[in-house]
This record gives sequence, C-alpha cells and structure tokens, in this order.
Amino acid sequence: MVVIEPTKGWAPLKLRDLWSYRELLYFLAWRDVKVRYKQTLLGAAWAILQPVLTMIVFTLLFGQLAGIKTEGIPYPIFAYGGLLIWTFFSNSVTNSGNSLVGSSNLITKIYFPRMIIPAAAIGAGLVDFFLAFLIQIVLMIYYGVRVTWAITMLPVLVIMATLLALGVGMWLSALNVKYRDIRYAIPFLIQLWMFASPIIYPVSMLPAKWQWILALNPLTGIIQNVRISLFGNQPFQWKSLGISFVITIVVLLYSAFSFRRMERHFADIV
Repeated sequence: MVVIEPTKGWAPLKLRDLWSYRELLYFLAWRDVKVRYKQTLLGAAWAILQPVLTMIVFTLLFGQLAGIKTEGIPYPIFAYGGLLIWTFFSNSVTNSGNSLVGSSNLITKIYFPRMIIPAAAIGAGLVDFFLAFLIQIVLMIYYGVRVTWAITMLPVLVIMATLLALGVGMWLSALNVKYRDIRYAIPFLIQLWMFASPIIYPVSMLPAKWQWILALNPLTGIIQNVRISLFGNQPFQWKSLGISFVITIVVLLYSAFSFRRMERHFADIV
C-alpha cells in the first residue's frame, strides 16, 4: 500500500533535482550569453558601455552640476561602484522575469526543473558583471585608490546580489506566465527601484532619522558595502548588510516556494 502525504520542510523545493540538472543550467546560461550578442556590432562591449555611459551622465548631472558629496571618493568611481551592482541586478531581474515566456517551446516539450530557466538568465548576467568589473579596476588605478583587505568581502556581496536577483526574477517570471502585463510592469518597477537605491547619492546624504527607510531596500546594504569593499574608506555597515541579508533570504524562499506551487500549470498557459 502506498500512502501519499503532503511534503514537508524543504522537500517541495526539490533541490536535488536542481543539482541533477546542473549541466542544463550551464548550457542555458551560455545560450543566453551567445544569443544576447549574436549579430551585434559591438558584441560583449555592450556589457561595459551601459554602466560606463550611465556613469558619465551621472557624473555630469549629479557630480558636477548638483555637486553631490560622495564621502571623499571621486564621483565617477563612486557612481560606477553602485552601477556595477545595479546594472547586474536590473538586467538579471528583467531577463529572468521574461525568461519563462521566452522559453515557452522548451517548457512545453520536455520536463526539467523550470526554476533553471530564470536561474540561467541570472548566470548569464554574471558574465556581464565580470566584464564591467574590469572597468572598475581601471578607474581605481586611474584615481589612485588603494586596494585593502576589505576587497575580500566583495564575492560575498556579489553572491547576495545574485540571490536577491534570483528571488525577484523567479517570482516575476512565474507571475509573467499567468499575467502577461507583468512584462510591462518590470521596466517601471526597475526604474523606481533605481531611485530608491543609493546609486546616485550616498546613504549619508539622507537625514539620520530617515535612513532606516532606505535600509529596508535590500540593495541599500549591498551597494553601500560594495563601495566599502572596493574603496576601504570606512568600516563595513554590518547593520544595513544584516537587514539586506535577512530580506534577501526571505524573498528567495518565498519566491522559490511560490514558483514551485505555480510551475505545474506553466506548460498549459505559457
């Protein structure tokens, strides 16, 4: 006699299945990278041009004209340090949010853990991040910024940004299958999120009594501490980083369970 019981704990996530299909994850991520730059004039240079050109615009508008103070760090590398994480996060959320709809033919033909599709979009974004990071190194050398031991914290912060992007992108991708207007809402959400993140301005620019509101944005602690890890100009902000970590884990777990609950219907409605 077979007794069917509801799964408990971590079982609904089927993490073992994800590990079993890890080669497919690599294949899909590499496919996304090749498709993105296929038949383009500049190829992978677009991964560098986007944050560089945005940094130039921000420097002219907010560094020169508005005169925003950046805690002793030259504004170009201050802005680029924030854009480095933001560009990766925003592109990853956008691409992963539309990934299931864009892979409808694959979903309806064969079985595999659907979670791999938005995860692959995030993995492809990491390639762009590492290319853009080369410019950050050049800027730090140009402005004479000395590398300190704090740089060892950077991989941890990148992993946190990756997990946050995966959580948000995975949730939006599942909603996008059912509600197609989500794809129109994603750019608007990303635009609002950028101004609510300390990319153009430092957290210290806000009055102390309002900084806790900004800290509720999980990107705040990540971006703030990425700059510290790069420039080593002040101690790490562990409180804001702790808030970002907790919110990231909550978002990731909620998105994973919600995704697993909805994925049984993907093939029918995608």
